[in-house]
Amino acid sequence: MIKNKISIWFWQQMVTPHMAYLAAALADRGFEVNYVANQILSDDRIKLGWAKPKLRKARLIIAVNKADFIQQALNAPDNSIHLSQGLRGNGLVGIAQKIIRKRRLIHWVMMESIDDYGFFGLIKKYLYQVLFIRWIKHLAGILAIGNNSLTWFVKRGVDRNKIYSFAYFLEEPQIKKIIKLPKKNKNRPFRIIFVGRLIKLKRLDLLIKSVASLKKNNIELWVIGNGPEKRRLKSLATLLLPKQVFWFGVIPIKKIPNIINQVDCLVLPSRYDGWGAVVSEALMVGTPVICSNKCGSSGAVLASGYGSVFSANNQASLINSLRKQYKKGFVKLKERQKLRKWAKYLGSASGAKYLEKIIISKNKKINLIKLPWN
Repeated sequence: MIKNKISIWFWQQMVTPHMAYLAAALADRGFEVNYVANQILSDDRIKLGWAKPKLRKARLIIAVNKADFIQQALNAPDNSIHLSQGLRGNGLVGIAQKIIRKRRLIHWVMMESIDDYGFFGLIKKYLYQVLFIRWIKHLAGILAIGNNSLTWFVKRGVDRNKIYSFAYFLEEPQIKKIIKLPKKNKNRPFRIIFVGRLIKLKRLDLLIKSVASLKKNNIELWVIGNGPEKRRLKSLATLLLPKQVFWFGVIPIKKIPNIINQVDCLVLPSRYDGWGAVVSEALMVGTPVICSNKCGSSGAVLASGYGSVFSANNQASLINSLRKQYKKGFVKLKERQKLRKWAKYLGSASGAKYLEKIIISKNKKINLIKLPWN
């Protein structure tokens, strides 16, 4: 099979590092890759420090309106393979999906687990069950992103044989240097970092309360990000952890891995997170991670052998994880290097190789195609 004769199409609302580097890596492997998006980056993502990902050999197509999406979907070759994200709430991508379905082209949908918390969560369960009834027979399969997504989709009626576990595969970070941290230094605090939007969903308040409960004066909490909860969270931190929380604001996405490289642990305490790209970023620079079991990346954290996973919204569980990590002390250089080596599985090159097995391999037996780290 000649790779450059296979046309692979990515369909997204905007160009994101979550998929752009995977598309670029597929192109590096010899495939003809087209990346169709409605915009390069939204204003809110730019404010969060995002930058345009480099697609290298992959071809970027900006489709600004409905007519553009229709035209691109009609132009795709008959033997093309399509990867789109989500089945609802995906704007103009939905227009292309309908044309791909009508043309009976090979179509894979990439989906995160769904936030089914509370009353609206019950409604979502019903909505997705109906969506799958309408769509699943037209799909080659679902690339289920996140630790709990596969089970969630099966419960909504999707045939297990049409679901493959998947992840967000990122570009390998460029680290200036790996800092060798001292084994014992009373003047150097134990550093914990949170990176993300300051919104209720992320549960930074739970992290602040949990760190305060440890009653350790030699712990620093670094916070990168911005959002509507900033004032409330700052007040909480001032009350519970005076002079121990440092607010960095928004930092360009390219600079974040180097900062994470300087801490002892990253914590993502979200009530729900489809994946949590910052978890991958931390593991890829050799920094252990603590995250909730409602983060899609929790499976990767468990597989890494470092850090831990706690029960979402459970302060006692988070405190226990933090206490264990604190007792382990600073991350030794050898441990950081070992974790970095393992985390190459989370990189775009590894992801592209894995995706090729799924969408190109003639042998589609699920038990033979596993996530790179399994």
